[in-house]
Amino acid sequence: MTMSNISQVLLRNIDTLSATTPLFINLIEDGFISHYLQDYPKANITCYNTNFIDYTTLDTKHKNNITTLFSSEYKSEVKHDLVVISFPKSKDELAFTLAMIAPYLLTDAKIMLVGEKKGGVQSSPKLTQHFLGNCQKIDAARHCLLFGGIYQKKEGENTAFIIDDWYKEYQINIAGISLTIASLPGVFSQKKLDVGTALLLDNLPKIMQGKVLDFGCGAGVISCFIGKKFSDTELSLLDVSALAIASAKKTLLLNNLTGNVFASNSLSTVTESYQHIVSNPPFHQGTQTNYRATEEFLQGITKHLISNKSINSDITIVANSFLQYLPIMQQHIGKIDTVAKKHGFTIYYHKKS
Repeated sequence: MTMSNISQVLLRNIDTLSATTPLFINLIEDGFISHYLQDYPKANITCYNTNFIDYTTLDTKHKNNITTLFSSEYKSEVKHDLVVISFPKSKDELAFTLAMIAPYLLTDAKIMLVGEKKGGVQSSPKLTQHFLGNCQKIDAARHCLLFGGIYQKKEGENTAFIIDDWYKEYQINIAGISLTIASLPGVFSQKKLDVGTALLLDNLPKIMQGKVLDFGCGAGVISCFIGKKFSDTELSLLDVSALAIASAKKTLLLNNLTGNVFASNSLSTVTESYQHIVSNPPFHQGTQTNYRATEEFLQGITKHLISNKSINSDITIVANSFLQYLPIMQQHIGKIDTVAKKHGFTIYYHKKS
C-alpha cells in the first residue's frame, strides 16, 4: 500500500514524535505504524479508531505489538505523553476528541494535529487555543499540514468526560410519526434530518414486517421511523463508525425501541438474512469521496435477502442522483425500479418474490 500523504508528513517529522506512551487517533494502516515501531521499539503504543475498517486493519497487522481500540469513547489506564490526531471532518468532533482524551494526558503532553489543507486543519491553532499552549505549524508538505502544541490543564479544571453531554438531540415529525434523534459530533446529519433520508422515509414499502437491515444507519433515523410505523419489525442497524453506533443506540432508547446495532466493514460482519433492507448509503470517508463500501454492499446484498417463496423481500435505497449506482445494482441485484427523484436524490427499489 502506498503511504498516505498524512503518514508521509508524520514520517518526515518522526524525530519530533519520540514518546513513551504515544496515542494515535484515527490514523490508517499504511505503513507509518511499522516505521514508528522500528524507530521507537520500546514505545507503549495505543491506536484508537472510531472507524471500524481502520481499526480491524491495524488490529490484524499489529495486535501483538500495540494496543488497538474501537469505541465511541476513549478509556485507558495509560497516561499519554504524546497524542497524534488525524484532523476530523468536523470542528465539533475535534472538540469532542480533545475533551475525551484530556483525562488520559500527562502534564505537558505533546499534541499533534495532522490533516489535508482542504480538510480544515489550518484552523488548528484557533480551535485548540483553550486546550493547547503555543500551537504552531510544524510542517507543510504533500498538501497537508502538521501542527503541534503542549497540553495545558488549567488549575482546578475538571477534566472528567461525560459522553452524554455531547449528544445533540432534535425532533422530527414525518407522516404523523414523531421521533427524537440523538447524535454525537461527526455523525452524518447530526443537527437535522437530511434531504435524502426524508425522501426515503416518504417512499418506504407500504407494508413492512419481519427482519429489517439498515445499512449505514448513522444516528438511526430510518430504523426508528420503521420501528414506530411498523410494529411487527425486528431492527438491525450497522455502521462503520463507532460514533454512529453509539448515536443509533441512544436514538433507539429515546424512542422506546430495540434493535441490534453493530459495526461492519460493508457486509463483513453480516450473518443473517432480512425481509427488508434499507439504506442511505455513505459515500464519504473523512473528507474524501469513497464508494467502495457501498459498491461492495450493492454487489453482495442479495445473498442477505430472505429466499422464501411465501415471503416477499425487498431493497430500498436512496442515493445522490449523480452517483452511478444503478448499473451496479442492475448487474448484481436484478430489476430495479426508480420510485422517486427529487432534490438531487433518487429512490431505487428492488422486490424479490
